[in-house]
Amino acid sequence: MRPWVLADVNYGQVKHRPFEVAVLPLGATEPHNLHLPYGTDTLEGEAIAERACAAAHQQGARVVMLPAIPYGTETNLQKFPLAMNLLPSTLTLVLRDLIQSLANSGIRKLVLVNSHGGNDLKPMLREFYGSTPVHIFLCEWYRALTADQRAIFSAADDHAGEMETSVILALAPDLVAHNPETGRLTADDGQVARSRFAAVNDGWVTITRPWHLLTTNSGSGNPHQATADKGRQLLQVAVQRLAAFLVELAAATIDETFPY
Repeated sequence: MRPWVLADVNYGQVKHRPFEVAVLPLGATEPHNLHLPYGTDTLEGEAIAERACAAAHQQGARVVMLPAIPYGTETNLQKFPLAMNLLPSTLTLVLRDLIQSLANSGIRKLVLVNSHGGNDLKPMLREFYGSTPVHIFLCEWYRALTADQRAIFSAADDHAGEMETSVILALAPDLVAHNPETGRLTADDGQVARSRFAAVNDGWVTITRPWHLLTTNSGSGNPHQATADKGRQLLQVAVQRLAAFLVELAAATIDETFPY
């Protein structure tokens, strides 16, 4: 039994030990090239959140990890089978109701641990600001990596590439598909198409990328240099940073100037 995981505890425990911070992992159900499971984003978010909550709990922080949301926004992956979509407006409504449940329970601090790039949650933070007593913090762990962590990977990637493959090799190697004859990943090289518009390629004009045109098999970034050791290094840094924040947040007093 893990007392920092809501799914593990009972009412007798919750009743007598109120929590200060709730942590909600957000994932997705979508293809990740030919070699990673559809639940990759959820696996990553749950693992990082659970390990960070465990470390924070061991330091005395009253934190609780909520069950993960395994669905996210997949509007631009609908050409791939079983990319299970929640529209941004639907996801916002789901989060609104869950946040209200936290408010009803007296929890005033929430950390969203997002593991899916398609979940654009910043507009939701703005929409909820001032309308709920719950203070919401967004952690997108893959955006928090500094140059020293990124340097352990041979090239930048976006989806099911070296970094994400390394993380799943560390967390659930039995779910990573290999060619039984060669031992290599079953993935393609994660090459992506370029837009006909230079402004889009240069990044100062953005679009919602149609992944069936952008990629061959939904992978963006070459995964073939991935290793479990690289994944473990990345996870260690992500967990340490998030755990330290959770400890600090749990101890913080909510006053007129919070979070400043």
